[in-house]
Amino acid sequence: MTDAIIQRHTLACDLARRGGAAALDFFNRRDTLAVEAKATPQDVVSRADREVEVLIRKVILGAFPEDAIIGEEDAPKSGTSGFTWVIDPIDGTMPFLSGLPHWCVAIAVVEGDRTVAAATFAPVHDLLYDARTGGGFRCDGVDQQVSRDLAITDAMTAVGASHRTPPGDAAGVIERLLLAGGAYYRNGSGAMMLADVAAGRLAGYFEPHMNAWDCLGGLLMIEEAGGRCKSFAMADMLSAGGRVLAAAPRAYKALCDICGDQQG
Repeated sequence: MTDAIIQRHTLACDLARRGGAAALDFFNRRDTLAVEAKATPQDVVSRADREVEVLIRKVILGAFPEDAIIGEEDAPKSGTSGFTWVIDPIDGTMPFLSGLPHWCVAIAVVEGDRTVAAATFAPVHDLLYDARTGGGFRCDGVDQQVSRDLAITDAMTAVGASHRTPPGDAAGVIERLLLAGGAYYRNGSGAMMLADVAAGRLAGYFEPHMNAWDCLGGLLMIEEAGGRCKSFAMADMLSAGGRVLAAAPRAYKALCDICGDQQG
């Protein structure tokens, strides 16, 4: 573990909390926010998303000006240090705008082809999930490991979907999950659901396509907690997103079978 990674992990945790505090202020006066649709009416962005990302980017630029930055709401910034920050200022904008608590600030740090640090903060719950490669996973500052005995039939399994997912594909996965004796869960924030897999609250998570800012931090958390994640090419994930499947060890094969995926 290098000092460079530790420094960025520490800042990611601080920034997730600071961004979360700013987002919570917007949440408490959300009726005043201007909202616009992006790709579809269900894919929305608000002033809160944009301003929280601006805040996070400004601090990163001040602390690590040679790092690259990829965020959901603004253009990518190139870098020369080998580190890339991946930011979702508010994951779960629809729950956020609906007054539901299922949204978070998600930050990941990538070095080369691996995620090395992650912080996801859920402001309404005042709960920080964080992980560092080789440094374990913490929920609210407490080290945690996924139960090796947790199965598909023992807990809920989250299935995500977006405008990029054909409705029939998601419905088919949910049907097969229910037929296998599992239970379906979704709250509108992929980053939070992945963190909850790491925390042992969910058996697993599947989504046919996620963007890097929604999933990289949560996947590191699951791996550091002892869970299993389907492999992916980092360059492709950063540029175009990809398929995400992750679960507790005992639930992993069953979820792969349900989703039609090979293990690996």
